[in-house]
Amino acid sequence: MARMGDVLAGFHAAWEFESDSVLIRFERGIRTPKLFQALGERRIPLDAIAAVTLTPGKRGTVVLRAEPRQGADPLMEAAAGQLKDACDPYRLVLPAERETLAEYYADELRAMLATNDPGPAERYLVQPPETPLQFKAYDGKASFDGKAVHFRWFWTGASSAKWKAGDQGFAVSDLCGVEWRSPEVFEGHLRLLRRDGVSQPPQADQDPAAVVFGLGYGPVHESLPFAAAVLAAVRSGGASAPLPESPGAGTTAGEGPGTRRDPADIADRIRHLGELHEAGLVTDEEFSMKKAELLAEL
Repeated sequence: MARMGDVLAGFHAAWEFESDSVLIRFERGIRTPKLFQALGERRIPLDAIAAVTLTPGKRGTVVLRAEPRQGADPLMEAAAGQLKDACDPYRLVLPAERETLAEYYADELRAMLATNDPGPAERYLVQPPETPLQFKAYDGKASFDGKAVHFRWFWTGASSAKWKAGDQGFAVSDLCGVEWRSPEVFEGHLRLLRRDGVSQPPQADQDPAAVVFGLGYGPVHESLPFAAAVLAAVRSGGASAPLPESPGAGTTAGEGPGTRRDPADIADRIRHLGELHEAGLVTDEEFSMKKAELLAEL
C-alpha cells in the first residue's frame, strides 16, 4: 500500500501522496512551464479526482494523469479545455523505465477513489490561486483583490469605447461568471460576465468588462490563475462589499476622486493621451477634459 508521504517525482513536478489528497509540487527550473512555476504547488483532495490514467507519452515517457471531477477545480473550469498537454497541471510525465512504479501508484489511487462520486462537484474542492493578482493585457492592466476586479486602460492599446468609458471596477457580487480565451488558442481575452443583464458587445476589444490579450500581453501563466481566482470568488457567493454607486469616468470603482495616484503613472497616461491627440484619434475637447481629470488625481 502507498504510505502517507510517499513521493513520485517526474519531469517538472512531484506528487506526494497523503491520506486524503495528492500534493503536487511544481519545479521552478527554466524548462518548467511558466504556468507550473506560477502555481507553485497545489493540493488536490481525493474527492476532486474522478479517475486516474496511465498512458504512453512522447519520446520514451509515460504519463500519469489524475482526471479532475467536473466543477471541482476553478483553474480547470476557467481553462475550459484550452490548456495544451504540456501545461496540464494534472499530468505527471515520467521516464518509461518508471512505468511499473507509476502503475503501482495509479492502482493505489484508483483503490482510494473507489467510493468517490465521479459526477460533477457541487462546489469547488481545489483552492484557487491566492489574491491579490494582477497582469497586463494588451489594452489595460487587470487587478483583483479578492473583492473586486479593476481594469485600468492603456491609452495606446484600449479602444475608443473603453477609454471613453473610463477605468472600470466590478464587485464580485455583481458578476455571474468569467470567460477566458487562451492567447495560445484563440484571439485571447478575459471577459467578466455581468449579473445585471447589461448587454455586452460580442467583441472583447469593445467591451469595458473585458481585456484583450496579444503581443505577449495576458500570457496563460498570468491571466488563467487570475480568471480562476475571480471565478472561485463569484461561485462562492460574492460575499464582498458593494462598490460605490456609479463611479465617474476615469475613476476606478473603489477609488474616490480624492485618491492620489503615482505621479509617474499619471505622466505616462497623459503622454499616451497626447499621442492619441496628435494622431487625430482624440478631439481637442476630449484631450483637454481627460488631461484635466488625470491632473486632478495628483
